[in-house]
Amino acid sequence: MIERFSDRLANLPLVRPRATETLPIHIDRRRVYVLPTAFGLFLAGMLATMLLGGLNYNNNPALLLAFVMIAVAHNSLVHAHLTLSGLRLVALHAEPVHAGRPLLLRAAFEAGGNRQRGGLELRAMHQEAFFDLAPGERREVVLALPTEQRGWLSPGRLRVATVRPFGLARAWSWLRPDLRLLVYPAPEPEGVALPDLGGDGQSTRTRSHGEQPHHLRDYRAGDALRQIAWKASARADRMMVREYEASAQREIELDWYALGTLAYEARIRRLTRWVLDAERQGSRYRLRLPAALVGPGSGAEHRHACLRALALLPRG
Repeated sequence: MIERFSDRLANLPLVRPRATETLPIHIDRRRVYVLPTAFGLFLAGMLATMLLGGLNYNNNPALLLAFVMIAVAHNSLVHAHLTLSGLRLVALHAEPVHAGRPLLLRAAFEAGGNRQRGGLELRAMHQEAFFDLAPGERREVVLALPTEQRGWLSPGRLRVATVRPFGLARAWSWLRPDLRLLVYPAPEPEGVALPDLGGDGQSTRTRSHGEQPHHLRDYRAGDALRQIAWKASARADRMMVREYEASAQREIELDWYALGTLAYEARIRRLTRWVLDAERQGSRYRLRLPAALVGPGSGAEHRHACLRALALLPRG
């Protein structure tokens, strides 16, 4: 009940923050809210009963006990408030993942002052993580956020809360960082071969170091000694070196328009699978989309550029 009430309270226009914020985000006393927990409400009812009974029967020990417990409860509320006041969110980042896999959001917090901050809870998109902070410590907290579809994912509000020291009250603060996280499309299940460009998929090129001898040429300054053809040089009465040829993979074209029989999202999943397969095979490839041509190339940066272009295609 307290959780639902705090969520409704967060939607009120008076609750900070009202707009997105840039990092770092500092939590001060004006943006920390405190409400009793269910156990706190039970204790409040019990203390009220003790006060009424002590006053009715003029029982001084009962009144003394009630006032001591009220003071302890009050101090626990102040302690919970101070635990959050002075925290700073200094960094947020996450590596892109394919839709359907958890996205690991990494949040770095710093603790100001000389106060021990225990029992902290970070919550976003119904996921939560718990951590402690020593005075002046910086710690990275990881949240596994669910992903359902490709494109930009906004985690929305982040809630930092605590119920320490006695669980009588929950202190919380809302953070609204200006953050968008990229989610790649989900790949099609394996089993569909890369497109065949015809022939054996191989072309040749000549270069100084390779696999098979190609021809002989005159020696040039800088040629390696192991390339010198000594017998041929003796017959020709001049220094000759061997040129080699090496096989090079032909560039693979992943063409959107070649998948005309597939539905819109199915094309995206097929191209995503092909990008991953081509990268795994070490091939050079280009991605042809309706409004973009990515590549040719290979490697992690090229793979990210292709998957990003697929992720940000308009909804079908």
